[in-house]
Amino acid sequence: MAGHSKFKNIMHRKGAQDKKRSALFSKLSREITVAAKSGLPDPEMNPRLRLAVQTAQKQSMPKDNIQRAIDKAAGGEGDNYEEIRYEGYGPNGVAIIVEALTDNRNRTATNVRTIFSKNGGNLGGPNAVSHGFDRLGLIEYSADALDEEKVLEAAMEAGADDIQSDEETHSIWTEAEQLHEVAKALEGALGEPETAKLAWRPHLEVDVKGGDADTLMKLIDALDDDDDVQTVWGNYSLSDEELERLGG
Repeated sequence: MAGHSKFKNIMHRKGAQDKKRSALFSKLSREITVAAKSGLPDPEMNPRLRLAVQTAQKQSMPKDNIQRAIDKAAGGEGDNYEEIRYEGYGPNGVAIIVEALTDNRNRTATNVRTIFSKNGGNLGGPNAVSHGFDRLGLIEYSADALDEEKVLEAAMEAGADDIQSDEETHSIWTEAEQLHEVAKALEGALGEPETAKLAWRPHLEVDVKGGDADTLMKLIDALDDDDDVQTVWGNYSLSDEELERLGG
């Protein structure tokens, strides 16, 4: 249950990339609405809603916005969003999974296909790349806040399957079906996590650098900027040097 994590290179974190807070809050509101409609509109009784609310709180989403999204769902108001997954390829054969919440399937499909084609990628068919990933639960804690040994002990006690720590993050992996149970146990031992969600973990990573890295980041940024796209996952890895160059 130990190892070095490159997860910060695997998922493009929208929290650091979204230029407009309103766009981020809109995406968070969609997830809260869908979660509330999928079960009881009470975070204490609805595990998915609880995680959605926690994520929104971590992103400093106002309490009124969160409650408004829950109330709309409880009252049968608001749009009915459909969960859709798109799969495709970026430069150097990088596999990409795009998760979306949409009220217009045709619009979203057209937008995602156009983004791929205009940014050096190709949209594939259903299950084109997901066979190269595992669908797992992911719980993350800041490395600054907790000691690795303490996290390891708590993760083992909570029934987690794997933990990877680096200088930024403790990433705790679980079976998808055990995410809520493990997250709740960890919260009791370590406090509220930074994130707790279902994730796509690649079997193998593709090292990307130079021009391919530039193209890949443009593709991921363009996907992430689409209103209907919730999360973008990939099997790419970027070296520290490459991350520094891109950040500069």
